[in-house]
Amino acid sequence: MRHGGILRVGFKLLVNDRAKFFALLIGITFAVLLMMQMTATFSEILNRAYATVTNIGATMWIMDPAVNTAASSIPLPDYLLDAVRSMDGVRYAVPLFIGGAQVRLASGTYQGITVIGLDDTSLFGRPELEQGRIEDIYADNSFFVVNDAEFDKLEHPKIGTTFELNDHRGVIVGIARVASSGLNGVPTLYTTYSRAIEYIPTTRFTISYVLLQAKDDAAIVGIKRQVVSLGYVAFTKDEFNQRIADYYTYKTCIGTNILLMTVISFLVGLSISGQTFYSFILENLEKFGALKAIGARSRELVYMILFMATFTAMTGFGLGVGLVTLMITIARSRLPNYAAMITFWNVGLAFGMVVIIAAIFCWFGVRRVLKIEPFDIFRD
Repeated sequence: MRHGGILRVGFKLLVNDRAKFFALLIGITFAVLLMMQMTATFSEILNRAYATVTNIGATMWIMDPAVNTAASSIPLPDYLLDAVRSMDGVRYAVPLFIGGAQVRLASGTYQGITVIGLDDTSLFGRPELEQGRIEDIYADNSFFVVNDAEFDKLEHPKIGTTFELNDHRGVIVGIARVASSGLNGVPTLYTTYSRAIEYIPTTRFTISYVLLQAKDDAAIVGIKRQVVSLGYVAFTKDEFNQRIADYYTYKTCIGTNILLMTVISFLVGLSISGQTFYSFILENLEKFGALKAIGARSRELVYMILFMATFTAMTGFGLGVGLVTLMITIARSRLPNYAAMITFWNVGLAFGMVVIIAAIFCWFGVRRVLKIEPFDIFRD
């Protein structure tokens, strides 16, 4: 008997028992759905945690060694900026201010915001404007507002909209867009560095980060060494993002909870699909015995079970990926603050989990079928 023939027999055995087949598909589909939903949410959380680093776009960041995320900056002394500018291998260095505040809107309500102060001379890290002119940021009381998921919390501001920030008047002179929305759920305003430290109460030191550009990649190691000698650390963009990812993964409850829910989803899929597949094997033992009796080899029966398990697992995987993609697409179109993003990483993780599920219940099925002797089906 050729493998093609035995595989066709296995396919017919599988799909003819519709109740078992659909139970297998449902178990794997919802396991994939849950696993991908959890990991897609975590991927978007990390993507938003990187938002400041992504949007500013600096290649190197200098900070206090205790900093874990871009939002939890520790003020740096002013002399550090001068010291960095004088280092070998540094092309340029600029200060960056990041702070939180409350603004009083025209309606009289208060809203928390994040203020990013850019270097007055270069405006390094400035966002791309949808409306307004970049030079208007130098006018009195001027701010750019980011048009993202939190934009409406400022009561639909337009160019010319005014607000109050710590008894200072603020004016929206531009509406900007950025690559990624923030994680903290508050609107973001950009202004100049000098205006930011004037409007927002600060400690004795005012620089949140020193941003720099190395003359070439070979100079990065030397710059890091010089910064460490001053008691601070310098990270490239990718290194800072990795530090942020490690913090949310290992030092907060977010990573633990996502991992736990992913494991639970895996166990649910394994238990439902594994039990159903094993029950299917038991109910069809006579048919497997009959195949042996008419000349099917044990190796061919193993191929049959592998095919049945693989076909079911891949079909369920495809349905699960399609369903979660549809759900996330609809949710993102209707809920601006919805956080979930499908990446190659979470698709690969879900695929690996499905392969493990298929391998486990396939192994139990193969063990049971190989123990069958042809004469067992004729005893009665």
